[in-house]
Order: sequence, then C-alpha cells, then structure tokens
Amino acid sequence: MANELNLIQIEEIMELLPHRYPFLLIDRVTDYTLGESIRAYKNITFNEPCFTGHFPGKPIFPGVLILEAMAQAAGVLGFKTVGNSDQLYLYAGIDNARFKRPVVPGDRLDFDVKLVKEKRGIWKFAGVASVDGAEACSAEFMCAMRKM
Repeated sequence: MANELNLIQIEEIMELLPHRYPFLLIDRVTDYTLGESIRAYKNITFNEPCFTGHFPGKPIFPGVLILEAMAQAAGVLGFKTVGNSDQLYLYAGIDNARFKRPVVPGDRLDFDVKLVKEKRGIWKFAGVASVDGAEACSAEFMCAMRKM
C-alpha cells in the first residue's frame, strides 16, 4: 500500500509539469522515492482525443503516448528530486521499446519508472506500463534537463 505522503494528486502534477490537456498524461502518482523510482497511473477513457483517429471502431491507445506518459512520470520524479524550476525535461533517446498488448478505453495504465543513472543533466530511466498486472509496454529512455 502506498504511503499517503508519497501520493501526488493532479493539482501538484500540474504544478510540476508544463503539460496540459490533451497532453497531460498522468492522473496520479501513487508512490515515489526521491532519486530512485515513481509509480503513477492514467485512466484511459473513450473521451481521449486520439481515439477519433486511432482507430475508428477499434480504439487503441497509441504506443507513443504510452512512452510519453512514462516520460512525464519520470519528469515528476526529476522535479520532486531536484526541485521545480525553469527547467524542462526533454526526450533525449528511447531504447528497447516493446509493446506487449493493446491499451483500450476502460483500462488503467500503471507506470513503474526507475532512475538508472544521471550524468551531467542526462537522466536514464527504465519504465514498464501495465494493465491489470499484465505488461503493456517497456522501454529504456533518456531525458535531458534544459532551461525553458
């Protein structure tokens, strides 16, 4: 069970991340350890704007948005670790991305992201996105901290 002190609601997420609808892809953080890891989730609803074209009659949440959501969780961890400032976290690379199952409306997409290392403003993470305990996506990715 997550420690309530490590729960981050949407209002604080919006203070930490510059993203807004329709690109704010984290609904809640359920746990984190500064400088180590974060757990978060997104509820996937039929109202997501991507479903009008991906795919009509067979809505599947795009893999690139799953990867973006993992990076946003990593951004929350980064800002909580070093403090929110006039910085942005930008993708610097994605490696070994794998997609194991489709994510559809009604799913709760859970993210488990771990910091692998940080060197000179480049943060390397390993993340897994899952639905009901079944892995939907995994990837290693790097984010660079840059001034806005």
